[in-house]
Amino acid sequence: MIMIKATLEELKASYRRLCMLYHPDKHRDPELKRQAEQLFNQVHQAYEVLSDAHSRAIYDIFGKKGLEVEGWEVVERKRTPAEIREEYERLQREREERRLQQRTNPKGTISVGVDATDLFDRYDEDFEEMPGGGFPHIEINKMHISQSIEAPLTNSDTAVLSGSLSTHNGNGGGNINMTVRRVMSAKGWGEIELGAGDILGPLIGLKVFRNLTPRCFLTAQCGLQFSPRGLRPSCSLMTARHLDQNTMGYLQWRWGPNSAMTTSLVRDTKSSHFTLALQLGVPHSYLMMSYQYKFQDEDQTKVKGSVKTGWFGTVVEYGAERKISRHSVLSATVSIGVPQGVTLKIKLARASQTYLFPVHLTDQLLPSAVFYATVGPLLVYMAIHRLVIIPYTQAQKEQELELQRKSSATDIAKKKQEAESAVLLMQESVRRIIEAEESKMGLIILNAWYGKFVSDTSQKQEKAKVIDVTVPLQCLVKDSKLILTETSKAGLPGFYDPCVGEEKSLKLLYQFRGVMHQVISADTEPLRIPKQSHRIESES
Repeated sequence: MIMIKATLEELKASYRRLCMLYHPDKHRDPELKRQAEQLFNQVHQAYEVLSDAHSRAIYDIFGKKGLEVEGWEVVERKRTPAEIREEYERLQREREERRLQQRTNPKGTISVGVDATDLFDRYDEDFEEMPGGGFPHIEINKMHISQSIEAPLTNSDTAVLSGSLSTHNGNGGGNINMTVRRVMSAKGWGEIELGAGDILGPLIGLKVFRNLTPRCFLTAQCGLQFSPRGLRPSCSLMTARHLDQNTMGYLQWRWGPNSAMTTSLVRDTKSSHFTLALQLGVPHSYLMMSYQYKFQDEDQTKVKGSVKTGWFGTVVEYGAERKISRHSVLSATVSIGVPQGVTLKIKLARASQTYLFPVHLTDQLLPSAVFYATVGPLLVYMAIHRLVIIPYTQAQKEQELELQRKSSATDIAKKKQEAESAVLLMQESVRRIIEAEESKMGLIILNAWYGKFVSDTSQKQEKAKVIDVTVPLQCLVKDSKLILTETSKAGLPGFYDPCVGEEKSLKLLYQFRGVMHQVISADTEPLRIPKQSHRIESES
């Protein structure tokens, strides 16, 4: 009933006011006297907790159970609030470390490549005489599956087990890797990798990461591959530096089967991403520039576009990304390039799992392929969103609300009974407040409703989801003013939550200086009346 964030003076004022309102000696009726005793005791207990700094700190951190102690060694009555919070944070860190040791952190990627070039590049005269030649031929020409799990061994050692399978045009292979990583200090870590595959053979690798300065780091890696053609050593060295808050510079040297020297500049901001890279090596050398613009709306929908050009050709990409659920992100990207052609890439990221579907439409730049790659996914998403996602989300939300109502039904009934008892006890005080306000043409609450307001075509539902709070609000009027702070109004005296888990608001019709006023306030929105902006203009 009393705000936890209130000052000590505000607590004392509220305590005195509620004690006068709920004092048992003010009621002669036995039933009203019994209800007043219950509410009076609750107010007294709340004041004892909130007025004592030690008890208040325990309640803020642990809730009501912390006040009962019941074997919790952490809640020592002689400790200061600062010591209690420090002990609580220490226990939180220990629980987090235990949770980290139990976590496997699985990560996986599934990529399915689709060859759909027959949709646009076919020659109809070559297929007229072939059985089934009237239907385009679409096939899956490549697949890749990878999975990894982590197992914390100690606070500084972590083991990672990963594996992958790949196939392309009927030929494929797989490998499995075991990596042990040790964090030496806050400045660096090192890892040892052991791997085996059905094509290249066993692999032994070593990798080291080191922060040289607060803005510069170094990564060194070397490996030894045991292939059927003999030993194949490799080595790489990369250094990077923060040029400013959003810009990184990289310099990398690789020695082995694909030796090269690469330098790149990457600038990433909230609205754009720019990359400039130059590679000199055997057998590939190129100059590449990429610019990507990112637009994001309130629904967490991102629209991206980029241009990549180099000695290998030019690629233009554009697409959109949208968060479709709490843990799922769906994106579609159209890639148009020379000599790559047109490709549609569908990506679904679900928690730590990623699903990729690159669909190669044509090897040439055909306007029809670009049109269908752009419009097709948009129409499919809109249809699925309207016919599947929205109904499923609404049904899931209604199911969660129903479960929440059932689980809190007993508590709601108790709160409702307490609110009704409080309203009965307020009647005499409200009568005196109204007489005092009428004598000076002050603030009179004519009508007040609290809950979820629905459309005018559903009056039955509206009555079932709102409660009359005219009396409790009039009881809070003091000196022709009503001030409600930024907290849920369900905790006010005489209030209760009529629709648990749903958005609520407060609708007020009041009179001040003989003029009608009206206002609607959200549940957690602060409210101060009277206000000139609430005034209802007369028809005359």
